[in-house]
Amino acid sequence: MNKAKYINFLFLLIFISGCSLTKGLKEGQYLVYDVNLSGVKRSDKSSLQNLIRQNPNTRIPLINTSVGVSLYRFGEWTFDSTKHLNRKANLEEERRNLIEIDEENKLDRNQIKRLNKLNTNIAAIEKKLEFGNFYMRTGNPRVIYDSAITAESSKQMEFYLFNNGFFDAETDYEVTKSKKKAKITYYIIENEPYIIDTFYTRSDDDDIYDLLLKNNANTNIKSSRIYEQSNISKERQRVEDLLKENGYYTFSRSYIEYNIYKDTVEKTVNVEQVIRKPVYADNHQVYTLDSIYFSIDPPSNEFIDSGSKHIYQDINFEVYEDKYSEKIISSRIFMSKGDLYNRTDVIETQRQLANLDLFRFVNIAFDTIGNILRPRIYTQPNQKYQITNQVGASITEQVPGPFFSHSLRNRNLFRGSEIFEFFFRAGLEGVVSATGEGGVFRSRELNTSASIIFPQFLLPLSINSLERFGRYNPRTRTLIGYNYVNRPEYIRESVNGVISYNWNTRNLKQQYTLNVLDANFIRSSLSDEFRILLEGLQDQGNNLINSFLPSYVSSISGQVIFNFNQYGAFQRNRASLFRLFLESGGTTLNFVNTDFVEARSLAYFQFLKFQADFRRYVPITRQQTFAYRLNLGMAKPYGVSNGILPYEKYFFAGGSTGIRAWQPRRLGPGSFTPNTFEDGSFDYRFEQPGDILFEGMFEFRSKIYGYFDGAFFIDLGNSWTFNEDPTRPGANFEFNRFYKEIAVGTGLGLRMDFDFLVLRLDMGVKAVDPARPLGERFILGNFFKSFLGDRGQTVFNIGIGYPF
Repeated sequence: MNKAKYINFLFLLIFISGCSLTKGLKEGQYLVYDVNLSGVKRSDKSSLQNLIRQNPNTRIPLINTSVGVSLYRFGEWTFDSTKHLNRKANLEEERRNLIEIDEENKLDRNQIKRLNKLNTNIAAIEKKLEFGNFYMRTGNPRVIYDSAITAESSKQMEFYLFNNGFFDAETDYEVTKSKKKAKITYYIIENEPYIIDTFYTRSDDDDIYDLLLKNNANTNIKSSRIYEQSNISKERQRVEDLLKENGYYTFSRSYIEYNIYKDTVEKTVNVEQVIRKPVYADNHQVYTLDSIYFSIDPPSNEFIDSGSKHIYQDINFEVYEDKYSEKIISSRIFMSKGDLYNRTDVIETQRQLANLDLFRFVNIAFDTIGNILRPRIYTQPNQKYQITNQVGASITEQVPGPFFSHSLRNRNLFRGSEIFEFFFRAGLEGVVSATGEGGVFRSRELNTSASIIFPQFLLPLSINSLERFGRYNPRTRTLIGYNYVNRPEYIRESVNGVISYNWNTRNLKQQYTLNVLDANFIRSSLSDEFRILLEGLQDQGNNLINSFLPSYVSSISGQVIFNFNQYGAFQRNRASLFRLFLESGGTTLNFVNTDFVEARSLAYFQFLKFQADFRRYVPITRQQTFAYRLNLGMAKPYGVSNGILPYEKYFFAGGSTGIRAWQPRRLGPGSFTPNTFEDGSFDYRFEQPGDILFEGMFEFRSKIYGYFDGAFFIDLGNSWTFNEDPTRPGANFEFNRFYKEIAVGTGLGLRMDFDFLVLRLDMGVKAVDPARPLGERFILGNFFKSFLGDRGQTVFNIGIGYPF
């Protein structure tokens, strides 16, 4: 860093720490310091607040300064627009010269590269001129009071209230100015809202009228409810969708009118829905489908004569080089000759054909002959081979590390729409040793797999099963893979084979997976220290060492995911996700002769595992959200397992995606008290596997400025064992005391959200530690008594992506 950068950084610190928001304001300028909304009783206060166009800058509590504003002003101070304008002019002159050369003689390769680079540089300069430098884009300018904007906000609130049934509402505002600060108060006088008395439809087309009357129960306009303009828009869309699902191909919402009749005395409205006639006919036309044409265009004109024509189930196929299965494709086409036009079936056909991942595009057009529609489906083959390489960073426990992944996809492997996938991944991460030997160690991981995905259920089903299940995007995956993990305490290798069935519902809100075979042959090599540790536990009655014997682990499992309102899309609406997982271990021993397993001295296990994971995302404002997660898991060994689970099947509590005040895998189980250091603090260095897991994570997220988001969180939970563990007293689950063993952690988080990548730093603080004696478990106060509290009370977690 040169001297100038040191100076700039020093000035930045000065701006952040001591710059007043009102300093430097011109005469007559006032900083928007506080905004309030008064009088809201029955309307949506959050929606009204979103209409306020001038909100105060985010300030540091108790002092009159803002980090975002300080960054922006620092950016303004260091930003030289003249320099960028001069550089832009020079680059544009050079670009013009190259374009003139191109008009006379074609550019050579180096000139083309230079022209592309010039275009990129000019675009970057234009971005800087429009949005400023990095500090200006990251921070935000001071919000200076503007009377016109305030008046417009008040007017927009009145429009909003009018559109939501408060026809007699009034809005006003008051501005108090003092010491260069403006405090704005918006006053809302709602008055009585108007209630819908009756809703009826008028149409000269009897068929349409009967159809709407038959489906009237689904209307968005309900009697005895407050009138809302948004419900009118929803109803117009519903009517259009309904008619287009019943043959009315040319119908559009423009034919639908609404008349609102107000009774100012009774404060009620009557809503009339009018279906207008088409311009050049007496009634709207109902269309019937004719034969369907499906064509796969060749990738270029060189193969124009390589096509073949077939008819399969009344579908006319014109397929490039006859390389595609008409049977599979027809199962994804949900239109038939003689059916009424149905837009939902058209959209579903397009979506399911795209799900095959065979085509670059899927376009559906219609030829109109009278009241007959002839569907034509146009596609073009996707590239046969697709190679993807990725380099990035990932984290599962402690410290992020780099990874490299390579994937190869071969489409239409056996000409039956199958997909072959090869995957390879190698990565490094920082983990804490399970032996407790302090520090962070390197963990190396390598996994590779080869799989074939069939676009159908490979089961002895009836001939018509393809068509019957086509809407659910059925897939059968067969996989064989190899995994290698090299941690400080052990090296673990496994070869696995999987046969699974996957499908989802038509609305994509439910996804199902059934693994009918998941077989793993596992071999472990233990370090001397880890082996001594496990043998010591075995002498005390803990048989965890059996999890590291050469073994055969097999299971049947099923999973269903309910995704409500697209959880994870970070939208403005509420969203939630619920995942259920069931696994029966040892059941697939039926597919392998036990003599084969026993002859090779392989341990095998029988167990049942269950997990339920619920997540919810609740927007509070445009800048703030509340999210929470509840996670419950249980794994119970039985039969030949002798109370032991495969190591990968245990539950662990703590870490960057769990109870963040504890290091990964170090919390619990139950009220087990680990060893202590000489200063009396607990030794949380050892991994603590459990059979039962409960986690509750609650997080308030808020925008800070620019790419930076903040979070305040409270995590609670623990793990337990089903049976008493001689080496870990208090580890077992008991109803009369488990609630006293719930660990609680709290803390603050900082995120940098770049849309494509989220970097996360969480500081977790132990508030309730179940490892301590009853009456002494609340230790949050210790955090405030000394810097970062007692030893081990504060844990920093680095993560990539949101914790849930």
